[in-house]
This record gives sequence, structure tokens and C-alpha cells, in this order.
Amino acid sequence: MKSWRQSQILEVVDHEAVASQEELRTHLAARGIAATQATISRDLKELGLVKRAGDGAYVRPGVERSSPAIGEQLRRAVATQVRNVERVGHQLVVRTDPGQAQGVAVLIDRAQLAEVAGTIAGDDTILIIGRGDAAAAALEVRWNEVVKG
Repeated sequence: MKSWRQSQILEVVDHEAVASQEELRTHLAARGIAATQATISRDLKELGLVKRAGDGAYVRPGVERSSPAIGEQLRRAVATQVRNVERVGHQLVVRTDPGQAQGVAVLIDRAQLAEVAGTIAGDDTILIIGRGDAAAAALEVRWNEVVKG
């Protein structure tokens, strides 16, 4: 039962942005798996799952691939951590909450957006190099809609 539950935990966190043990418990219950908070806490520790900067979702350490969950995680991070997006030619200057730029930049890189050639992040600022003026403009419009809610 333990190995099955842990495999389901990995399945959930690989495909969903789960930021709390209670949320994970709800996902497991929907799959017919009853687990206490203490059990989930032990499973998370045994599996080595960590919370990601940016949106606080549980992930496997060193996950570097794009997945359907990455897009949702990026959308959440933009909605909650990004304060301003400004385009300068084919580049975007993205302002975040203090200490959040690197986590958001990692999500941008993992999402492998067609508009983005690369990112550079500091403490609260990300420089995104776009794949041309039109790509940067499209990304600016889309993210400003998310930021402004």
C-alpha cells in the first residue's frame, strides 16, 4: 500500500501544482487513497520532494522538463509573484516580489515558451530575451493580463 500511495503522490505532483499537504490529501482521496497528514508528511520526506520557489508547489528535486503542470505553475507564479512587466524591444523586464525572481525564471525556462530565448534573474528582476519584437509583445500582453487579474 505504501509504495502504491507514494507512486500516486509522484503522479499527482508531476501533473498538478500542489502547494500543501491538505491539497495533496484531497488529490489522493479523489483517487481512492485515504491518508493522514502525518502519513503524507512522512511520504514527502521519504520521496525527497521539495517545495519550489515561486509558487511553493511540491516537486522532485532537479526537475528540468516541461510538463502540463509547468504551464499552470508558471501562470500561478506570474499571478502571485510578478508585479510589473515592461517590454523594451525584444526584451522584457519583469519585476517580482523580493527574492522571487530566480524561482519564476526557472519556471519560465522549464516551460520552454516559444517566445523566450532565455532568462537572466536577480533578486527581484528578470530579464527575458524574446525571440523578436512580436514574440516579446505577445508575451507582455498575455502576462500583463494575468498580473492585473
